[in-house]
Amino acid sequence: MYKILARGDAVELERMIGIFPVEESEGLQAAVDEGVDVGTEGIDSVREHADEFDVVFEATSAKVHSQNAPVYRDLGLFAIDLTPAAVGPYTVPVVNLDDVVHSEDNINMVTCGGQATIPMIHAVDRVIDVGYAEMVSTIASKSAGPGTRHNIDEFTQTTSAGMEAVGGADEGKAIIVLNPAEPPIMMRNTIYAMVPDTVDIAEVRDSIYDMESEIQSYVPGYEVTLDPTVKGQDEVGFDLDGDVIVTTMIEVEGEGQHLPPYAGNLDIMTSAALGAAERIAAQPSAAGALGGDD
Repeated sequence: MYKILARGDAVELERMIGIFPVEESEGLQAAVDEGVDVGTEGIDSVREHADEFDVVFEATSAKVHSQNAPVYRDLGLFAIDLTPAAVGPYTVPVVNLDDVVHSEDNINMVTCGGQATIPMIHAVDRVIDVGYAEMVSTIASKSAGPGTRHNIDEFTQTTSAGMEAVGGADEGKAIIVLNPAEPPIMMRNTIYAMVPDTVDIAEVRDSIYDMESEIQSYVPGYEVTLDPTVKGQDEVGFDLDGDVIVTTMIEVEGEGQHLPPYAGNLDIMTSAALGAAERIAAQPSAAGALGGDD
Protein backbone atom coordinates (compact mmCIF):
# COMPACT_ATOMS: atom_id res chain seq x y z
CA MET A 1 0.00 0.00 0.00
CA TYR A 2 2.67 2.50 1.01
CA LYS A 3 4.77 1.62 -2.05
CA ILE A 4 1.87 2.36 -4.40
CA LEU A 5 0.91 5.54 -2.58
CA ALA A 6 4.49 6.78 -2.75
CA ARG A 7 5.27 5.84 -6.34
CA GLY A 8 2.14 4.64 -8.05
CA ASP A 9 1.70 7.17 -10.85
CA ALA A 10 0.67 4.41 -13.27
CA VAL A 11 -1.17 2.30 -10.70
CA GLU A 12 -4.05 3.53 -8.56
CA LEU A 13 -4.79 1.78 -5.29
CA GLU A 14 -8.53 1.10 -5.06
CA ARG A 15 -8.85 -1.18 -2.05
CA MET A 16 -6.94 -3.06 0.64
CA ILE A 17 -8.46 -6.39 1.61
CA GLY A 18 -7.81 -8.47 4.71
CA ILE A 19 -9.54 -11.12 6.79
CA PHE A 20 -10.06 -9.37 10.12
CA PRO A 21 -12.28 -6.47 11.23
CA VAL A 22 -10.58 -3.11 10.82
CA GLU A 23 -10.28 -2.59 14.58
CA GLU A 24 -8.34 -5.88 14.82
CA SER A 25 -6.07 -5.28 11.83
CA GLU A 26 -3.20 -2.80 12.03
CA GLY A 27 -2.80 -2.96 8.25
CA LEU A 28 -6.43 -2.24 7.41
CA GLN A 29 -6.52 0.55 9.99
CA ALA A 30 -3.48 2.07 8.31
CA ALA A 31 -5.34 1.91 4.99
CA VAL A 32 -8.34 3.68 6.51
CA ASP A 33 -6.02 6.35 7.90
CA GLU A 34 -4.66 6.89 4.37
CA GLY A 35 -8.16 7.23 2.94
CA VAL A 36 -8.06 3.88 1.14
CA ASP A 37 -11.22 1.77 0.97
CA VAL A 38 -10.94 -1.62 2.64
CA GLY A 39 -12.55 -5.06 2.67
CA THR A 40 -12.53 -7.47 5.59
CA GLU A 41 -13.81 -10.74 4.11
CA GLY A 42 -10.81 -11.93 2.16
CA ILE A 43 -11.65 -13.49 -1.19
CA ASP A 44 -15.36 -12.73 -0.67
CA SER A 45 -14.48 -9.02 -0.57
CA VAL A 46 -12.64 -9.48 -3.87
CA ARG A 47 -15.75 -11.02 -5.39
CA GLU A 48 -17.91 -8.19 -4.04
CA HIS A 49 -15.71 -5.39 -5.43
CA ALA A 50 -14.17 -7.05 -8.49
CA ASP A 51 -15.64 -4.47 -10.85
CA GLU A 52 -13.54 -1.74 -9.18
CA PHE A 53 -10.10 -2.95 -10.23
CA ASP A 54 -8.07 -4.78 -12.85
CA VAL A 55 -5.10 -6.13 -10.89
CA VAL A 56 -4.84 -8.00 -7.60
CA PHE A 57 -1.58 -8.08 -5.64
CA GLU A 58 -1.67 -11.32 -3.63
CA ALA A 59 0.45 -10.98 -0.47
CA THR A 60 -0.90 -13.80 1.68
CA SER A 61 0.75 -17.24 1.55
CA ALA A 62 1.45 -19.92 -1.03
CA LYS A 63 -1.46 -22.07 0.15
CA VAL A 64 -3.95 -19.20 0.13
CA HIS A 65 -2.95 -18.02 -3.33
CA SER A 66 -3.35 -21.52 -4.74
CA GLN A 67 -6.95 -21.41 -3.50
CA ASN A 68 -7.61 -17.84 -4.68
CA ALA A 69 -6.06 -18.02 -8.14
CA PRO A 70 -9.04 -19.72 -9.86
CA VAL A 71 -11.35 -17.08 -8.39
CA TYR A 72 -9.27 -14.25 -9.85
CA ARG A 73 -9.31 -15.99 -13.21
CA ASP A 74 -13.09 -16.41 -13.14
CA LEU A 75 -13.49 -12.72 -12.23
CA GLY A 76 -11.22 -11.61 -15.10
CA LEU A 77 -8.60 -10.13 -12.76
CA PHE A 78 -4.86 -10.10 -13.45
CA ALA A 79 -3.05 -11.58 -10.45
CA ILE A 80 0.45 -10.51 -9.41
CA ASP A 81 1.46 -13.17 -6.89
CA LEU A 82 3.97 -12.21 -4.19
CA THR A 83 3.86 -15.67 -2.58
CA PRO A 84 5.93 -18.71 -3.62
CA ALA A 85 2.81 -20.53 -4.88
CA ALA A 86 4.05 -20.40 -8.50
CA VAL A 87 0.60 -20.85 -10.02
CA GLY A 88 1.63 -18.60 -12.90
CA PRO A 89 5.02 -18.37 -14.61
CA TYR A 90 8.04 -17.18 -12.65
CA THR A 91 8.48 -13.50 -13.45
CA VAL A 92 11.39 -11.13 -12.89
CA PRO A 93 10.54 -7.73 -14.44
CA VAL A 94 13.95 -6.99 -15.97
CA VAL A 95 14.32 -10.48 -17.42
CA ASN A 96 11.06 -11.90 -18.77
CA LEU A 97 8.00 -9.78 -17.97
CA ASP A 98 7.39 -8.85 -21.60
CA ASP A 99 7.48 -12.54 -22.55
CA VAL A 100 4.70 -13.61 -20.18
CA VAL A 101 2.36 -10.68 -19.67
CA HIS A 102 0.44 -10.96 -22.93
CA SER A 103 -0.27 -14.67 -22.60
CA GLU A 104 -0.95 -14.98 -18.87
CA ASP A 105 -3.42 -13.69 -16.28
CA ASN A 106 -1.36 -14.71 -13.26
CA ILE A 107 2.35 -14.07 -12.79
CA ASN A 108 4.52 -15.22 -9.90
CA MET A 109 7.15 -12.90 -8.44
CA VAL A 110 9.21 -15.92 -7.31
CA THR A 111 10.70 -14.91 -3.94
CA CYS A 112 12.70 -12.05 -2.46
CA GLY A 113 15.89 -14.05 -2.97
CA GLY A 114 14.82 -14.86 -6.51
CA GLN A 115 14.18 -11.23 -7.39
CA ALA A 116 17.62 -10.33 -6.03
CA THR A 117 19.67 -13.13 -7.60
CA ILE A 118 17.95 -14.43 -10.73
CA PRO A 119 18.78 -11.27 -12.73
CA MET A 120 22.47 -11.77 -11.94
CA ILE A 121 22.38 -15.40 -13.01
CA HIS A 122 20.72 -14.27 -16.22
CA ALA A 123 23.37 -11.58 -16.64
CA VAL A 124 26.08 -14.26 -16.58
CA ASP A 125 24.07 -16.71 -18.67
CA ARG A 126 23.60 -14.22 -21.51
CA VAL A 127 27.41 -14.10 -21.77
CA ILE A 128 28.17 -17.79 -21.28
CA ASP A 129 26.01 -20.81 -20.43
CA VAL A 130 25.57 -21.34 -16.68
CA GLY A 131 25.66 -25.03 -15.90
CA TYR A 132 25.01 -24.68 -12.17
CA ALA A 133 24.00 -21.71 -10.02
CA GLU A 134 23.75 -21.39 -6.26
CA MET A 135 22.50 -18.51 -4.16
CA VAL A 136 22.62 -17.84 -0.43
CA SER A 137 20.15 -15.20 0.74
CA THR A 138 20.70 -13.83 4.25
CA ILE A 139 18.01 -11.65 5.78
CA ALA A 140 17.41 -10.08 9.16
CA SER A 141 15.35 -12.35 11.38
CA LYS A 142 13.14 -9.36 12.24
CA SER A 143 12.20 -8.97 8.57
CA ALA A 144 11.04 -12.60 8.26
CA GLY A 145 7.35 -12.60 9.10
CA PRO A 146 4.97 -15.54 9.46
CA GLY A 147 4.55 -15.90 5.68
CA THR A 148 8.29 -16.27 5.14
CA ARG A 149 8.70 -18.69 8.04
CA HIS A 150 5.76 -20.85 6.96
CA ASN A 151 6.98 -20.99 3.36
CA ILE A 152 10.66 -21.91 3.80
CA ASP A 153 10.29 -25.09 1.72
CA GLU A 154 8.39 -23.23 -0.98
CA PHE A 155 11.03 -20.49 -0.90
CA THR A 156 13.89 -22.86 -1.65
CA GLN A 157 11.94 -24.86 -4.23
CA THR A 158 10.49 -21.87 -6.05
CA THR A 159 13.74 -19.92 -6.04
CA SER A 160 15.70 -22.90 -7.36
CA ALA A 161 13.16 -23.46 -10.12
CA GLY A 162 13.19 -19.75 -11.02
CA MET A 163 16.98 -19.78 -11.25
CA GLU A 164 16.61 -22.38 -13.96
CA ALA A 165 13.44 -21.25 -15.76
CA VAL A 166 14.21 -17.51 -15.78
CA GLY A 167 17.88 -17.20 -14.83
CA GLY A 168 18.94 -19.76 -17.42
CA ALA A 169 20.97 -22.07 -15.16
CA ASP A 170 20.87 -25.73 -16.07
CA GLU A 171 20.60 -26.50 -12.36
CA GLY A 172 19.89 -24.16 -9.45
CA LYS A 173 20.11 -24.35 -5.66
CA ALA A 174 18.76 -21.83 -3.16
CA ILE A 175 19.61 -21.38 0.52
CA ILE A 176 18.02 -18.91 2.95
CA VAL A 177 19.54 -17.81 6.26
CA LEU A 178 17.64 -15.87 8.95
CA ASN A 179 20.20 -13.82 10.87
CA PRO A 180 19.19 -12.64 14.38
CA ALA A 181 22.04 -10.12 14.66
CA GLU A 182 21.42 -6.78 16.36
CA PRO A 183 21.27 -4.26 14.89
CA PRO A 184 19.47 -6.07 12.06
CA ILE A 185 21.49 -6.62 8.88
CA MET A 186 20.58 -5.55 5.39
CA MET A 187 19.47 -8.25 2.96
CA ARG A 188 22.60 -9.81 1.46
CA ASN A 189 22.84 -12.32 -1.37
CA THR A 190 25.78 -14.32 -2.64
CA ILE A 191 25.59 -15.77 -6.16
CA TYR A 192 27.81 -18.49 -7.57
CA ALA A 193 27.58 -19.41 -11.25
CA MET A 194 29.54 -22.36 -12.62
CA VAL A 195 30.35 -22.10 -16.32
CA PRO A 196 31.76 -24.83 -18.55
CA ASP A 197 34.63 -22.94 -20.12
CA THR A 198 36.80 -19.86 -19.93
CA VAL A 199 34.86 -16.62 -19.79
CA ASP A 200 35.55 -13.04 -20.78
CA ILE A 201 35.72 -11.49 -17.32
CA ALA A 202 35.21 -7.94 -18.57
CA GLU A 203 32.13 -8.96 -20.54
CA VAL A 204 30.62 -10.70 -17.51
CA ARG A 205 31.24 -7.65 -15.32
CA ASP A 206 29.70 -5.32 -17.88
CA SER A 207 26.64 -7.55 -18.11
CA ILE A 208 26.23 -7.68 -14.32
CA TYR A 209 26.58 -3.92 -13.84
CA ASP A 210 24.17 -3.25 -16.72
CA MET A 211 21.67 -5.49 -14.94
CA GLU A 212 22.27 -3.69 -11.64
CA SER A 213 21.39 -0.38 -13.32
CA GLU A 214 18.18 -1.82 -14.79
CA ILE A 215 17.03 -3.16 -11.42
CA GLN A 216 17.78 0.14 -9.69
CA SER A 217 15.08 1.75 -11.86
CA TYR A 218 12.49 0.12 -9.58
CA VAL A 219 14.63 -1.04 -6.59
CA PRO A 220 16.85 1.99 -5.82
CA GLY A 221 18.56 0.24 -2.90
CA TYR A 222 19.86 -2.66 -5.00
CA GLU A 223 23.66 -2.70 -5.14
CA VAL A 224 26.45 -5.01 -6.28
CA THR A 225 28.80 -5.08 -3.27
CA LEU A 226 31.39 -7.55 -4.57
CA ASP A 227 32.98 -6.88 -7.93
CA PRO A 228 32.26 -10.02 -9.99
CA THR A 229 35.22 -12.38 -9.70
CA VAL A 230 36.15 -15.53 -11.56
CA LYS A 231 37.80 -18.52 -9.90
CA GLY A 232 39.44 -21.13 -12.09
CA GLN A 233 41.04 -18.88 -14.68
CA ASP A 234 43.28 -15.86 -14.67
CA GLU A 235 42.41 -12.33 -15.77
CA VAL A 236 43.47 -12.95 -19.38
CA GLY A 237 41.25 -16.01 -19.71
CA PHE A 238 43.77 -18.78 -19.17
CA ASP A 239 41.83 -21.81 -17.91
CA LEU A 240 43.27 -23.15 -14.66
CA ASP A 241 42.62 -26.62 -13.28
CA GLY A 242 39.10 -27.18 -11.94
CA ASP A 243 35.73 -25.52 -12.50
CA VAL A 244 35.29 -21.92 -13.56
CA ILE A 245 33.05 -20.12 -11.04
CA VAL A 246 31.73 -16.57 -11.26
CA THR A 247 30.94 -15.02 -7.86
CA THR A 248 29.26 -11.78 -6.90
CA MET A 249 27.35 -10.35 -3.94
CA ILE A 250 24.27 -8.15 -3.74
CA GLU A 251 22.87 -5.98 -0.96
CA VAL A 252 19.30 -4.68 -0.94
CA GLU A 253 18.29 -1.71 1.20
CA GLY A 254 14.61 -0.90 1.46
CA GLU A 255 13.23 2.53 0.61
CA GLY A 256 11.68 2.87 4.05
CA GLN A 257 8.20 4.08 3.07
CA HIS A 258 6.81 1.95 5.92
CA LEU A 259 9.13 -0.96 6.66
CA PRO A 260 12.61 -0.34 8.10
CA PRO A 261 15.42 -0.01 5.52
CA TYR A 262 16.97 -3.32 6.60
CA ALA A 263 13.85 -5.16 5.35
CA GLY A 264 15.17 -5.18 1.80
CA ASN A 265 13.81 -8.69 1.31
CA LEU A 266 10.27 -7.39 1.68
CA ASP A 267 10.96 -4.16 -0.18
CA ILE A 268 12.33 -5.90 -3.27
CA MET A 269 9.16 -8.00 -3.52
CA THR A 270 6.79 -5.05 -3.32
CA SER A 271 9.04 -3.03 -5.65
CA ALA A 272 9.20 -5.86 -8.19
CA ALA A 273 5.44 -6.37 -8.02
CA LEU A 274 4.74 -2.67 -8.52
CA GLY A 275 7.41 -2.53 -11.23
CA ALA A 276 5.63 -5.37 -13.03
CA ALA A 277 2.26 -3.59 -12.75
CA GLU A 278 3.80 -0.34 -14.02
CA ARG A 279 5.30 -2.09 -17.04
CA ILE A 280 2.01 -3.87 -17.71
CA ALA A 281 0.17 -0.54 -17.59
CA ALA A 282 2.68 0.99 -20.01
CA GLN A 283 2.15 -1.72 -22.63
CA PRO A 284 0.14 -0.59 -25.68
CA SER A 285 -2.14 -3.58 -25.15
CA ALA A 286 -2.35 -3.16 -21.38
CA ALA A 287 -6.14 -2.87 -21.45
CA GLY A 288 -6.41 -6.31 -22.98
CA ALA A 289 -3.85 -7.77 -20.62
CA LEU A 290 -5.64 -6.34 -17.61
CA GLY A 291 -9.10 -7.22 -18.78
CA GLY A 292 -10.29 -3.61 -18.73
CA ASP A 293 -10.79 -0.65 -21.02
CA ASP A 294 -8.53 1.93 -19.33
